[in-house]
Amino acid sequence: MLAHPLTLPIDEHTIRLRRSISFTPVSENGVTCCFCPIPSSPCSCNQTKKIASHNACATSAAGTATVAKVSDKATRFFVALLPGDGIGPEITAVTKRALDEAAALVGVTFDYAAANVGGVALDEDGVPFPDRTLQICKEADSVLLACIGGYKWDSNPRDLRPETGLLQLRKGLGLFANLRPATAIPQLIDASTLKREVVEGVDLMVVRELTGDVYFGTPKGLHLDEKTGKRVGYNNMIYHEHEIERIARVAFDIASKRTGKLCSVDKANVLDVSQLWRDVVTETHADFPQVELSHMYVDNAAMQLIRAPKQFDTIVTGNIFGDILSDAASMLVGSLGMLPSASLGDGSGPGVFEPVHGSAPDIAGQDKANPMACVLSAAMMMRYDLNRPDVADILERAVRQTLEDGYRTGDIMSEGMKAWDVKLWEMPL
Repeated sequence: MLAHPLTLPIDEHTIRLRRSISFTPVSENGVTCCFCPIPSSPCSCNQTKKIASHNACATSAAGTATVAKVSDKATRFFVALLPGDGIGPEITAVTKRALDEAAALVGVTFDYAAANVGGVALDEDGVPFPDRTLQICKEADSVLLACIGGYKWDSNPRDLRPETGLLQLRKGLGLFANLRPATAIPQLIDASTLKREVVEGVDLMVVRELTGDVYFGTPKGLHLDEKTGKRVGYNNMIYHEHEIERIARVAFDIASKRTGKLCSVDKANVLDVSQLWRDVVTETHADFPQVELSHMYVDNAAMQLIRAPKQFDTIVTGNIFGDILSDAASMLVGSLGMLPSASLGDGSGPGVFEPVHGSAPDIAGQDKANPMACVLSAAMMMRYDLNRPDVADILERAVRQTLEDGYRTGDIMSEGMKAWDVKLWEMPL
């Protein structure tokens, strides 16, 4: 029987794996883009990325950064598992089993280390993101996160809430680009609350900036207004030019590998910070003339996502707007339980891959949770962080075949379908 994810140990052998396995350095030609969900050779964003297990960036005799060839596929990886809260341990267990089964078909193996984050970390370690968790994540080739949060911790002070642990994880690993695909799945068209003709054929990517905006801007806080005697709360919506430019380059590169259309979403008619956003995105466009750029105000974008979502291909936006729009986009495909995501940095360390949904504490421990978004997140990890698209293909086919066979969890159940006992899932290979 599969061990509970939180019982998986870490040892010095595992810590050393990334440093001890050799690789072949090459020039920048044939490099996988550090951000993009579609490999490029060479990448137009002129960055390099650790593209395979244990392949830290090296320096050649000439002093230039080098990475492994795309074709040099590693076969052993160290993955950090962060099951988190609520349904997290359940979907992590299913995903780990699926990963192992898929990888075994192509000769790939994993070393795992599990660590606490979120509410479970608060309960066991007293903080939402322990130093030991950060250490494990930094040593890993990639990080698979399930979900965090729950009613139990909602009344905690801000610095002792599970969500603070997620923000600290992103900051600690230098993650600034969040990729959230929303693709209509033919077997689930009728699970969407929107009409079939609206959602059929939807295939879009939301690129969300993660480290700036109102979530991180300072000053911020709560205080008592001396003049009125009433409480005042405030946050600072701030972006630096370099933060906008780097996320814009990620989005342009992704759009150039898709249909060549990028929509930048802001609120430039009201907000100065959004005017800067629009200006910098427009200036960056000069380096990507093959991409068609449009701009849209966030309130209109929210409406258009529901009214006519197929007009969008790639959307780039700031932290708070992206948080909202990506959740809205999730309902185009029927359920949050089907959507994976990736959070990436400059390529010098691991990315974090996680389902978009929350921890669903009301069904935790009952094996009712839909693990498909977590499995698809693992597929994104294999494709975009570990350079093993063959493993990703197996996982994605297994999800499609399970749906094709008529199995559904409660969140996507429809008439005539069969209840899916996820504990007994025999992954169709």
